[in-house]
Amino acid sequence: MSESTDQKTGLRFAIDTDLCVGHGRCYTLASQWFDCDDVGYAEIKDAEIGDDEQAHAEDVAAACPEGAISVLRG
Repeated sequence: MSESTDQKTGLRFAIDTDLCVGHGRCYTLASQWFDCDDVGYAEIKDAEIGDDEQAHAEDVAAACPEGAISVLRG
């Protein structure tokens, strides 16, 4: 599982790499937070998730058809 943490807010994404099949919705909806690897699987960028962006981050996670993305605090 890969993770990225914002030191200021404590919000971070986690991707269950066993579930990700590379649909690309995450990096299409939130290219500021996600990128893709050479074969199309999601990778988390080292970018801040502000407290005011929590709802958008949760929407992006919910858009994953496999439920591979989570937004975590702490």
